[in-house]
Amino acid sequence: MSQMIQKVGLSLALSAVTLASQSASLSSAAQALSAEAVQSIEFSGSGRWFQFGQAPAPGLPWPQFNVSRYVASIDYASASARVQINRIQTVEPDRVRPVAVEQKVDQYVSGPLAWNQTVAPAAPSATTQAAAVEERNAEIWATPQGFIKAALANQAKSKSLKDGVEVSFTVAGKYKYVGFINAQDQVERVRTWIANPVLGDTLVETSFSHYVNQGGVSFPSHIVRTQGGFRVLDIAVSNVKVNATSAFKAPDAVTSAPVPPVNVAVNKLADGVYYLTGGTHHSVAIEQRDHVVLVEAPLNEARSLAVIDKVKATIPGKPIKFLINSHAHFDHSGGLRTLVDEGATIVTQQANVPYYKSIWSAAHTIQPDRLAKSRKGARLQGVGSKHVLSDGQRRIEIHSLADNTHNDAFVLVYLPEEKILIEGDAYTPLAAGAKPPATPNPYAVNLLDNIEKLKLDVRQIAALHGPGVVDLADLKTFVGR
Repeated sequence: MSQMIQKVGLSLALSAVTLASQSASLSSAAQALSAEAVQSIEFSGSGRWFQFGQAPAPGLPWPQFNVSRYVASIDYASASARVQINRIQTVEPDRVRPVAVEQKVDQYVSGPLAWNQTVAPAAPSATTQAAAVEERNAEIWATPQGFIKAALANQAKSKSLKDGVEVSFTVAGKYKYVGFINAQDQVERVRTWIANPVLGDTLVETSFSHYVNQGGVSFPSHIVRTQGGFRVLDIAVSNVKVNATSAFKAPDAVTSAPVPPVNVAVNKLADGVYYLTGGTHHSVAIEQRDHVVLVEAPLNEARSLAVIDKVKATIPGKPIKFLINSHAHFDHSGGLRTLVDEGATIVTQQANVPYYKSIWSAAHTIQPDRLAKSRKGARLQGVGSKHVLSDGQRRIEIHSLADNTHNDAFVLVYLPEEKILIEGDAYTPLAAGAKPPATPNPYAVNLLDNIEKLKLDVRQIAALHGPGVVDLADLKTFVGR
């Protein structure tokens, strides 16, 4: 992205000669949208935001939040931006969720750095968000004025279409942008692609409509963005300010922050059962007679590679034959492709099988992973309400979490001999001393209901989030029983 910053910076000094050298439509759109004069822009409004990668079932749209305040402030010269969002999850009559609370988000990007800032009354603190750099940079150049600037700075090509012109260019050799300028010299939509560990080269498409004169420039009153085939933003713009935003500079805590190593800690739960922690998401390695069963491959390839290395060091000489996946949310499935490349069979709830087959056929050219390079075929094993993996010595039971509205294709893992339950997202244990929620979390209530219905004799719960292993009594306290 650093090359893009340098190239787009040149667009701020565009001359009439430069404009004349471009296609007539691109030049006309630049003039109609005041692209040269607009050095920064801020637009605000309200509408809806959708949580990417967290669909409640394979193939469903991302869950919706109502947005009471949305403010995007962009400085084109420095390729920096700030987005502030006040949002609360939309109530769904057919899906029970935890009590909704308003979330206030303050997120930034400046060139190759992205971070989030805490919102008052919390103490000021910046948290690096390295995985968000591509997406946030794409949002800068997928604004009408930003797209025109980037097109002029990157030798865009134009192609006449019905009722308008298609304009395309590539940034830094791998980020492709394709936009459509209509007969009114308005940027009607912009398409670009960013890398995602689950979806690969992921289309981000932003559409603009109902242009009006706001803040002295022509700007759309309605903006809709889709990512991975479903909406992630739908905003009615109510106010626009031009050249009122300065560059956003990353705080020292972000610029000086080292790249954190991927840490995997090993905690032995029982003979041959190892809890792999060290980050926000955990895994469990279970030794069988001639192989290993791994539960969960979260986040991304880097995490999975570190987990694989730790498993090989902890249980040497035995390959990972099976990977049990709890559900398809992207933070819990982002490392699955790495386990496919490793040779493991992916064991998951049956409804996830066609979904994984479909999305894993997509290209991974922007950020090729190991599976994209090896081109190995995925082995997927779908399970129903119950499935058992056994080597004749240790049984590993896989049960569907029936009626859990967090996800419709959701499993837990139970080791009957060791009386250990492994689950993710239904229940996240609290930190020591923290008080349980006043209103019980319905996902955790459902987990306890499933444990009792299935008559599972649980001694320990190894949650795939949270501070560590807890007893069944901790879950009962958490849900108020």
